[in-house]
Formats: sequence, C-alpha cells, structure tokens
Amino acid sequence: MPNILICDDEVDIVNALRIYLSDPDYTIFTAFNGKQAVETVAKEDIHLILMDIMMPVMDGITAMARIRETSAVPIIMLSAKSEDTDKILGLNVGADDYITKPFNPLEVSARVRSQLRRYLKFGGGTPLQEVYVIGGIELNDKTKTVTLDGDDIALTPKEFDILKLLMASPDRVFSPKEIYSEVWKEKPFGTDNTVAVHIRHLREKLEIDPAEPRYIKVVFGQGYKIEKGRNQ
Repeated sequence: MPNILICDDEVDIVNALRIYLSDPDYTIFTAFNGKQAVETVAKEDIHLILMDIMMPVMDGITAMARIRETSAVPIIMLSAKSEDTDKILGLNVGADDYITKPFNPLEVSARVRSQLRRYLKFGGGTPLQEVYVIGGIELNDKTKTVTLDGDDIALTPKEFDILKLLMASPDRVFSPKEIYSEVWKEKPFGTDNTVAVHIRHLREKLEIDPAEPRYIKVVFGQGYKIEKGRNQ
C-alpha cells in the first residue's frame, strides 16, 4: 500500500488533496512545513511526496534538497506561482514533477498514479545505500555513525560528509574543489587548504599511521581518494 505525504502550510489545500487522493490503496501522511516533511520521511516509508514550495519554518526547495540526501522518493512540487523560474529551480533541485495551483483533481490523481507506477514497478523504489564498508571502516549514513575495526569514531559533520563522498566512490580521485563543492555546497574559491585540513583530521582518526595511510590517499596534483582492497 503506497504511503503518500502531503505537505502544504494551507490546511485547506492539504484537506483538498486528501479528498482528491481518497483511495483505499493509499495511506496519507500530512505535514505543514518542510521541517515536518523531512522528519516524516526519516520516520516513515514514504513512496511519494506532494510538497508546496512557499512554506514557513522550512520551504519546499530546502526540504526537497534535504530529502534527496537520503531518498529517491518521487516529489511533485506544488506552487501558487506559474513563473518558469520556480519550475526550473524545483526540477533542478530534484523534483520529479510540478503542478501549479489551483490544480485539477483529475490531473493530480493522474500524475500521482504515474509517479507511483514508475517508482514502485520500474525500480525507482530501490533505497539509496545507507551503509558503506571499506576494510575496517564502516559508515552508516542513516545513524550518522562511523566505526573502525568495531570501535566508534567521532567525526565532525564535515569529516563525515567527506568520508561518505570518498567511500561512495572508492578509487575515484576527487579534487579539493570537487570535495568542497559537494560537502560545503558552495563555490570552491581558494578552498584547497580547508579540504586538506579536514583530510588530515580524518587520517588522524582513521589511520594507524597517518603518514603511511591505508585508506585515504593523496594523488599528487589531482586530489584524494579512498582505496578499496589494497594494503588493508
């Protein structure tokens, strides 16, 4: 039975969508701001989200970006505006579809069925990887924990995100600018030293001998990588 999350700060809109999607095969969850939506997705097995863009506490674009860090669930954005800029922004951040208010009940129902069919039947429902293991390092993205040979390792959020980036693509070389862009979500200007400091701290926590690392390697003139299956 598909679980659908409706998120809009207008109670009347939420109630209307519940009526449009009154199907015994659906279980409906509701949220009234982006923060509640993110929390619901973290707790429940949601298969589709209808989410407004303009909301208090956390807007729909920010909430969608947070959700996309851990889930590939289909997201249909809702907006009272018809400007192309809103649509382009939503689709670029990760929306699967877009409906402009006021919407036609039949259109909403059809688009929901289409997205659910694709997600559940054609492989879209495969969850994103949550646990990464390389040698003695295990990173759990759901619990945000890291262990080394069974012992807990305390990492800062940025150290965790860098390690996850490297472990998700073992043996791939990431330049300092790529790492900064992916982890800090900012334009990488003069950031090589910032990344180098975080890499050094990671090595101090994960390597027996940081000067002779088993895992996080420097590729001279190119960047950093984590090696899988070598010297471990």
